[in-house]
Amino acid sequence: MVDIHDIRYVRIGTDDLDTSVRFAVEMLGLELMERDANRAYLRGDDRDHNICYTRGRESGQATGWEVPSMELLDQAAGKLEAAGVQVRAGTAEERELRRVRGMIVVNDPSGNVLELVARPQACGRRFFPSRDAGITHFSHVGLHTADAAGDENFWVHKLGAKVSDWIGDAPLMRINEVHHNVALFPSGKAGIQHVNFQVETVDDIMRSYYFLQKNNVKIVFGPGRHATSGARFLYFQGPDDVVYEYSCGVRMITEEDEKTYIPRSFPFEDQSFCVWGSKPDIPEFSKDKKPVAHAA
Repeated sequence: MVDIHDIRYVRIGTDDLDTSVRFAVEMLGLELMERDANRAYLRGDDRDHNICYTRGRESGQATGWEVPSMELLDQAAGKLEAAGVQVRAGTAEERELRRVRGMIVVNDPSGNVLELVARPQACGRRFFPSRDAGITHFSHVGLHTADAAGDENFWVHKLGAKVSDWIGDAPLMRINEVHHNVALFPSGKAGIQHVNFQVETVDDIMRSYYFLQKNNVKIVFGPGRHATSGARFLYFQGPDDVVYEYSCGVRMITEEDEKTYIPRSFPFEDQSFCVWGSKPDIPEFSKDKKPVAHAA
């Protein structure tokens, strides 16, 4: 199996680059690192960037996942090819645009683009937020899936992820000690479903709750607390059909915990997403609005 260390970035194609950047800076609270006519790099921690917006929806979406070394990235490519997975090496231009030394590209069974990278650039100066949202770091993504079981099998048996819990058919999976770095939500398609940033305290969540409401940003879920990870959360609608989340207090599953930890299976209902009683206005989280998934 592949040794993935952490999530590194998301790439999001947008029809309106100016609107996406303005939202990320003024509402989400990220630092704009670099911008040209076709792309913008933003961050919420000491990485070079967490989000890269690219001009045009047709430029697509991808998630980047860090492998600890160039040697392990080469080994990952070999293992995946031996397992029958189509692997493409990143071009010199792609590596330059992603600020990495090594890169391979694979697709999960639903068609989500996964970029495995090695030696990504860090930033030599501290993160300076555009507004004090309390962000500490970029943490996880939710992905759409047209085949939850098939994609789960791919992540577990090809990429080395571990299931922490399920909500209905949706697996919440970890690649390090964090309860989940990726979650797969049945929705009959591929793509990024939500992007998470950790904040320091629940006070930060509540301050953003009122701030976002004041600025006419649609709150789609929360404030609340997840039954699975224990994290307190707030979800809100961003441009490009992407939902953003702040959360804090996520459960960590340590090496010692691994000896006895057994994933739990929660029913697909509101209280499995929030123990406080908040009801999601997110199709993938709502039994009443959930799209019908089609197996790939």
